[in-house]
Amino acid sequence: MKTNIGVFFGGCSTEHEISVISASQAMSAIDRSVYDVTPIYITKQGHWYTGEALLDVANYRDTASLLKQCREVYMQPTRGDYNLYAAKRTMFGKGIVTKLDVVIPVLHGSYGEDGTFEGILDAIGIPYAGCNVLASANGMDKITMKMILQACDIPVVDYVWFTDKQWYSSREELISRVESTLGYPVIVKPANLGSSVGIGRAADREALVERVNEAEKYSTRIIVEHMVENLHEVNCSVLGDCDDYRTSVCEEPIKSGEILSYEDKYMGGTKGAKGMQASQKRIPADLPAEVSDRIRFLAGETFRVLSCHGVSRVDVIMDADNGQIYVNEINTIPGSLSFYLWEATGISFDKLMDTLVKLALKRKREQGMKTISYDQNIFSMGGGGKGSKCKLK
Repeated sequence: MKTNIGVFFGGCSTEHEISVISASQAMSAIDRSVYDVTPIYITKQGHWYTGEALLDVANYRDTASLLKQCREVYMQPTRGDYNLYAAKRTMFGKGIVTKLDVVIPVLHGSYGEDGTFEGILDAIGIPYAGCNVLASANGMDKITMKMILQACDIPVVDYVWFTDKQWYSSREELISRVESTLGYPVIVKPANLGSSVGIGRAADREALVERVNEAEKYSTRIIVEHMVENLHEVNCSVLGDCDDYRTSVCEEPIKSGEILSYEDKYMGGTKGAKGMQASQKRIPADLPAEVSDRIRFLAGETFRVLSCHGVSRVDVIMDADNGQIYVNEINTIPGSLSFYLWEATGISFDKLMDTLVKLALKRKREQGMKTISYDQNIFSMGGGGKGSKCKLK
């Protein structure tokens, strides 16, 4: 029997539509002579659906009509139960729609790329591609990510961070801190969103207030970064696990304004969103060999120190005035799974998907060799009785 891959996408995120596009591309690339594919679409309200109609991205123009052609499903939070169950069961039968063997999450943004969904999969125990809870959470949150990178001597731009509540209670103090620490111009970002959502440039105090007010609509944590004015943005993808990985060729995205926008990334100058591969870019980036090697090294180090897994994309900033290179962020579930970078590196999309499945199964085997519980029952040995004391060592 073929291995059945459950591809999860959509989700309760501002990047919902981009997730649908990325998943559609990924599912089309999977070799059906080797694997079966079960699409599982998560609506913006958090309901799960499956059905063949989900494979055609054109059907998402009318979501209500699409869902009428699909079946609502769920998975039980029972370890070892890899079944997909029908939400509405018939009078007879167990209601099993299919059994999944491995999961590939293609969920961008909140409640998917941030470790939330990965925690569900870990509780069930099913093998899945991509970063685990810890790496996903650290990679998604721009603040904790920069803290870890700084501690590991990976260069990042100077920054100030604070919560939305701090912004309302200590606004003047925070503004002064930004001005004294960073100066202008700065970039303001929600700490845990991707796809350039909620991001803006501020060249003075008035603009800073406007940008922070906008960013706090999306996140409880805000980061303000020094803006490198004469910059080049370069991206590099990494594939593997933190102990054995390889890096792709570099790409240079072409932006239409001062920062790379949502439209630059996903609209590609067309009338319909087509994912990251449609955006304007130079592949490979026009860089000296030593600069490209440095960027690939930093991308690999970022992947390694964050304990990443599967395929990620690391975005760096080059200061054209002094040649300094900074890691900007990591996308642990990158748009279009960065397949276009791997094709340019010599790995086809179907081979990329096959590699992700094999990485998921390999991690599951390695986890099975670790001790996660003990067979002893302390209650049967007289422990844990009323009034007894337990010392933790």
